[in-house]
This record gives sequence, structure tokens and C-alpha cells, in this order.
Amino acid sequence: MSSPSVLFLIAARGGSKGVPGKNLRRIGELSLLGYKARAALRCDDCKRLIVSTDSLDIQDEARRMGVEVPFTRPSELATDTASSESVVAHAIAWIEEHENRAYDAIMLLEPSSPFATADHLSAAIELFTARGADLVVGMRSSEPHSLFVGTQLDDGSIAPIVKNLAKASGVRRQDQKPEWTMNGALYLFGWDAFKKSGKIYGSPEKCYGLLMDHWHSMEIETPDDLALAEFAVKKGLIDCSHWTG
Repeated sequence: MSSPSVLFLIAARGGSKGVPGKNLRRIGELSLLGYKARAALRCDDCKRLIVSTDSLDIQDEARRMGVEVPFTRPSELATDTASSESVVAHAIAWIEEHENRAYDAIMLLEPSSPFATADHLSAAIELFTARGADLVVGMRSSEPHSLFVGTQLDDGSIAPIVKNLAKASGVRRQDQKPEWTMNGALYLFGWDAFKKSGKIYGSPEKCYGLLMDHWHSMEIETPDDLALAEFAVKKGLIDCSHWTG
């Protein structure tokens, strides 16, 4: 079975409230954008790598890393409320209109989850192809188990959590089935499937997850997240030779 033609798209707007200038912040030798660029360029299945950004500084960094900058993202798609779907839709429309071309799939990469490797990206494409998927998304284990999670009421009561526990009386924590959640590291989805639905998450039965370990699943949304990522790289908990070797 032949591999699909995949457009790799780094989505990196200039603004960030949690960590100002986040996408250009450096961890070790590379910016967050740089990690995603290196992983994509080292993936044999990457047919083309572009960036969608409103920021001239990010465009400069992207070009320095070997990423194509075919357009500037419109300002209305670079706000806190702009959705990933709107960014993808703009990129698809621009390429079809200005280049009269299309791809089989898009690999959406967000610098805020920088540590996906080329091997992760290749594995996602392999799974996408083997399953005839609409979507393959990066996943990590979710702790604690949802049985032990709930809301706290305005008066401080944890009744919703206790009610959950009562339903599972006698069931040990270690006997719970593993749970997973998205890690933001990669989103691979069909070009035509997205155009039809306008959504990254297509038919539930055709959505698959690629499980990644804790460190490669790190998401950077706060200064504490950034500090932890810097610590992980400095201590060798993340092997940076995947991107710099």
C-alpha cells in the first residue's frame, strides 16, 4: 500500500498569553517551532512543510529552519478564539486557489507540544494508511483515572466525586482500565474528509490514537510547563539527538 501524499502544516500564531512569545522560546538548541520543523523534515513521508502564522518573526525562524512560508495568516485567524479548523481551512483554500493542487492528508503540528519525533510522525502515517483513517492523533496516558475526578461544588462539597466512587465500590485503583487523552503533538487527517466536515475530528469510528510516552507528550501552556521541559532536556530525560544529532 503506497503512502499518502501528506502536507505538513505548522500552526504558530504570534500571540500567546500563557507564555509570551512561546513559539519562539528556546529549549536547548532549538525553538519550540524548531523542534517541530526538524521532526517534520526528518520524516521520510513529509512531502512538503509549510507554516501558517501571522508573525514576521515566526516566518523568519521558519525559513531559517527550512520551512516554506507560502502566505501570511490573516489577523482574524490569529486571535485567542480562532479555531485550529479555521486555520486549516484557510491553508487548504489558499493552496487549492493559488496552486491548483491538493494532498491526500494534512499533518497539523503545533509547537506548544514540541517533542514529537520523526518516528512518531512516520508511525502516525503508517497507522493512518493501514486503518483507512479519517484521523490519527497523538495520545498520552491520563492520570488520575476519571473515576477519581469530578467537580467541586460552590460550597466546597466533593459530592460528585464521592458518588462516582460509590458506583465502583470494591474496585481497586490499579484494576481500572487505562485511559488516554490527546497530547497535542500531532493531528493527521484526510484532506477530503476535512473539506467535507470542516472538522479535524471526523467520523468517530475512523479516528485513531498514537500512544506516546509522558516526556514526548509534554504540552507547554504555562511558564511552569516551559521550566519542566527545559529541565527534561537538560537532564537527558528527552533525547535531543532526535532533532539535533
